[in-house]
Amino acid sequence: MVRIIAFALQAHEDLVFTKGLSDTDEPDLWIKDLTDSIKLWVEIGQPDERRILKACGRSDQVIVYCYGGHTSKIWWDGIANKLTRAKNLQVISIPAEQAHELYKLVERSMVLHVNIQDGEAYVSSDQGQVTITPEIWRNHQTQ
Repeated sequence: MVRIIAFALQAHEDLVFTKGLSDTDEPDLWIKDLTDSIKLWVEIGQPDERRILKACGRSDQVIVYCYGGHTSKIWWDGIANKLTRAKNLQVISIPAEQAHELYKLVERSMVLHVNIQDGEAYVSSDQGQVTITPEIWRNHQTQ
């Protein structure tokens, strides 16, 4: 479900899901141009710093969406200093309680509606509605 939220938040006509779950050389989402250059690399979870640095070297922009609450904070605090040279990195946290609420919307054949306004994602289905308020832990423009 966090992959779906990341897809909605990064909406672009060239954004695609990759083999990220089964191929460790690919992210969860990406945008490539016609020359096969990677414009945007999106990771979901808590990748190690080597993977993030590799992504930053291969792509114009890298965004990591983490969603584990306190566990994600511990992960980020542990690697943030190792990523100071990664100028094209952005780290966004989906609050754990909001991510948990997303899972309540899951159905075998679900129809989700996502509206994004002022940086918040409003996700609704027949099962209910969830508001996602991403927290930017690191913006690629600020160091």
